[in-house]
Amino acid sequence: MINAQDIKNGTCIRMDGELYFCIEFLHVKPGKGNTFMRTKLKNVVDGRVLERRFNIGEKLEDVRVERRPYQFLYMDGQDAIFMNQETYEQIPISKDLITGADYMKESDIVEVVSDASTETVLFAEMPVKTKLKITYTEPGVKGDTATNSLKPATVETGATVRVPLFVNEGEIIEVDTRDGSYQGRVR
Repeated sequence: MINAQDIKNGTCIRMDGELYFCIEFLHVKPGKGNTFMRTKLKNVVDGRVLERRFNIGEKLEDVRVERRPYQFLYMDGQDAIFMNQETYEQIPISKDLITGADYMKESDIVEVVSDASTETVLFAEMPVKTKLKITYTEPGVKGDTATNSLKPATVETGATVRVPLFVNEGEIIEVDTRDGSYQGRVR
């Protein structure tokens, strides 16, 4: 159990039978009345974000989570098979529990977050930026840099990314795995 004033970003708590991560918190001390914590909590299972107020001194059930690096091996239906970097054990994780799964290629290292007491996997996160090779896009024309126009490009994982007109097939680009946006070319 932790006190409400001990909540920080990344703290995991169990509330109403579900797990929530704190993504934002604010210690509020009004001129009149008791101090309280205003928090934004993200549901681990479905990703919903809710705002919740806790009085100072209120007891909350905390959940100890562990973050470990796992290497992506291959897809098996809707599950991705990962290997623990230390013990070499392999575990399946459902594709909908992985953020940025569309931009994941073999041998990528992802961070797997699991409940330390029950050893159940909560979710897996790709690194924020990843480098991918473009397998198909319409050819760029010299001088197509004047406008901010974008064209679709297929990357090596099969996902489609919107890229500027001057980017060509075979180039390696950097992609933001949270929203699939083009970040730049890799030299």
